[in-house]
Amino acid sequence: MKGLASRFFASALIYAVLGMSLGVIMGMTHDHTQMPTHAHILVIGWVSFALFGFFYHLFPAAALTRIATAQFWLAEVSLLTMVAGLLLIFSGRPELGEPFAGVGSIGVLLSTILFAINAWPTVRSS
Repeated sequence: MKGLASRFFASALIYAVLGMSLGVIMGMTHDHTQMPTHAHILVIGWVSFALFGFFYHLFPAAALTRIATAQFWLAEVSLLTMVAGLLLIFSGRPELGEPFAGVGSIGVLLSTILFAINAWPTVRSS
């Protein structure tokens, strides 16, 4: 695995460790207020980013496009922004977190739309 596929999968591994660590901390403290944050880190960061990485590994030509590069950076920045917002929201500071969570969520959606635009020709030709 190399290039964009490797970067997506490497970041997915980091999100897996972070999301699972948050889950362990919640279990140890019996404080599950960050459950939505934990779920978003794991589902978007671990699962979705790993799937993006596998797709780009299987179809390396798709990873060489400008859309793929834009998708990677938009996804990374957007997920971090969304997670920061969720951490604030579920720490009792929704007035600070909601703008970050909202902007991050829209960014994650847009990055997934970029992925769909980039992947569609490959999927249709198979």
